[in-house]
Amino acid sequence: MSQDQIMAIAEQAANEMLLWVGFGTLIGLAAKAIMPGRDPGGAISTVMMGIGGSVIGCGTLAFFWQGALVTPVSVVGAVVSTAGAFTILFFYKLLAGNFFVEAEDGEQYLHRYRRGRRRRRLIRDA
Repeated sequence: MSQDQIMAIAEQAANEMLLWVGFGTLIGLAAKAIMPGRDPGGAISTVMMGIGGSVIGCGTLAFFWQGALVTPVSVVGAVVSTAGAFTILFFYKLLAGNFFVEAEDGEQYLHRYRRGRRRRRLIRDA
């Protein structure tokens, strides 16, 4: 391999990496905007969730739509990537316990999301 070929391969790899990071950020932000309530994680988790959602969404679409070349940087790819990131965020919030709280001493807690803050209201058996 010549020096020019190596530089072209390195340039293509850097371009692909920056494309995935940028696209993953947009997809992760879109999924967090759709999901109601407070969202866990920061910037790095948003990017990783967007990249993972792109892989899951485009992979699922390619599996069920035989013979189709699905790229994440297209309208269809953006929609399925956002759906994949939304799914990742949903399961993350579900497994982290943000949706449900165990009852303590026979009391049940009901979570209500109001004005961006998580509030608890105590429900007593009457």
